Amino acid sequence: MHSVKLAATVAAAALVAASAAAARDQVQVAGSSTVLPYAAIVAEAFGENFDFPTPVVESGGSSAGLKRFCEGVGENTLDIANASRQIRDAEVAVCAENGVTEIIEVRIGYDGIVFASDINGPSFAFTPEDWYKALAAEHFIEGDLVANELTTWDQVNPDFPAQPIQAFVPGTKHGTREVFEEKVILQGCQDGGAFQAMLDAGVDEDTAEEKCMSLRTDGRSVDIDGDYTETLARIASDTNGIGVFGLAFYENNTDKLQVATMNGVVPTTEAIAAGDYPVSRPLFFYIKKAHIGVIPGLQEFAEFFVADEIAGPDGPLAAYGLVSDPALGDTQALVASGQSM
Repeated sequence: MHSVKLAATVAAAALVAASAAAARDQVQVAGSSTVLPYAAIVAEAFGENFDFPTPVVESGGSSAGLKRFCEGVGENTLDIANASRQIRDAEVAVCAENGVTEIIEVRIGYDGIVFASDINGPSFAFTPEDWYKALAAEHFIEGDLVANELTTWDQVNPDFPAQPIQAFVPGTKHGTREVFEEKVILQGCQDGGAFQAMLDAGVDEDTAEEKCMSLRTDGRSVDIDGDYTETLARIASDTNGIGVFGLAFYENNTDKLQVATMNGVVPTTEAIAAGDYPVSRPLFFYIKKAHIGVIPGLQEFAEFFVADEIAGPDGPLAAYGLVSDPALGDTQALVASGQSM
């Protein structure tokens, strides 16, 4: 966790807006659908254990939450943005332009990205290369980029069933999408040699990465802009579908879904904690420091969120599927002090 400090070009306006925030007495949180259930659990427990109103927690995706977070300082702006990826430099710059000049980054733990399908369908043992072959918009074949014409999974890998390729993946506003593109699609492009083949053919590195990660738009890959419940509903309607989920959501829906292995590893909290499962990522929330001491309960909520009894290995977040951060003690100290790393 770190505090991002930038030149306060609109400091006076920010202070006025922060004073206005005192008119609101309820912490406002929005962002990642992956972090949403964890934040909701903490918010409910906070409301039950403290003399502050229960925080309002909304979803919308990491990018959408950070966009709202960076709109400015004051009672009409977010206090906390949840994210399943780190805030980007461009987002920090937008925050600064709007007077959000100090941002506290809090890492709450780790999660895995899993690939799950209808519980009654065939099982899958994937590699990143399988997903690249199935979902890339184009393949690089004999020196040329050609449209992806694969339609069934056995065409991707002869060990797979002749099941139509139908994938439901998080939309671009979700932090999960970025991790999926980089750790699965791009990795698969590299593992299979297509990335290097493009470089050898004179394609520059940035273009090669873009071509690797561009997903097909012919209906085989469908962006899901809602949360994981929408993906689950799509699979219920089309049992050929395979969805991209956070591990915790899958673990709470094992009566409906079966999970695939990735590189031979079953996704579990233990495998993620050990570093064995290849598609995992840290989860975060971002605090608007100007609102601390102005919005009642904000500091207390942040400290409660990362307390041992909440985010530790024996807490309710771990029971829901969060992989506890081994450096949680450091995070607790930094949240309490508000100091940068």
